[in-house]
Amino acid sequence: MLEDQLPTPARIGVLIVDDHDLFRTGLASILDGEQDFEIVAQASRGRMGVRLARELRPDVVLMDLRMEDLDGIDAIREIIAAQPSARVIALTVASDERDVEAAVVAGACGYLLKDTPVGDIMAAVRAAAGGNAWLSPRAATAMLDRVRSYHVAPTAAPDPLEALSPRELEILRLVARGMENAEIAAELHISPRTAKNHLSKILAKLVVSNRVQAAIYAVRRGLV
Repeated sequence: MLEDQLPTPARIGVLIVDDHDLFRTGLASILDGEQDFEIVAQASRGRMGVRLARELRPDVVLMDLRMEDLDGIDAIREIIAAQPSARVIALTVASDERDVEAAVVAGACGYLLKDTPVGDIMAAVRAAAGGNAWLSPRAATAMLDRVRSYHVAPTAAPDPLEALSPRELEILRLVARGMENAEIAAELHISPRTAKNHLSKILAKLVVSNRVQAAIYAVRRGLV
């Protein structure tokens, strides 16, 4: 009787936007078979994906970057503009450094290649739903290579880094090294909640929306 009264755990609502029917439906079938996932909709075109994201507000959107009617980068930008808290993972066939950067700048919280093992795709979706970012290893390498090639010109504007406390700078360096909140907490001997609170303050001070963008900022500024 007691078991009947226990609440059903919330499932992660996922919208898949991809114009390759076989890949999209296959991935949807696999994810929907997991207890903690629910495929709320599928879209074969970018504009349809944007509309469904606005109407259904899924927890996570898996977005193909190569579609005929609307480029995936533009679709991500439109989704984030309408719903800044949306969690979008770019999903594509190549880890071109310009695509990785464009997706992150547009607001994506993750970047996966289509040959990524299904288990890693599931982990990325769970991470995104939990407020974390996820880059495939090849995408992360491409991203860092591109960021390190930038020359940061001097500016007279106030330096956001000066607003960070020594502890926040320490945490920002660990974020740039790819560490998640639990790993940061263990490294600094603080609670995961404290690490998360510090990260929220860092994002606000740097005026960025997620930890991937914060990591990019740290690399650009030579903190790692």
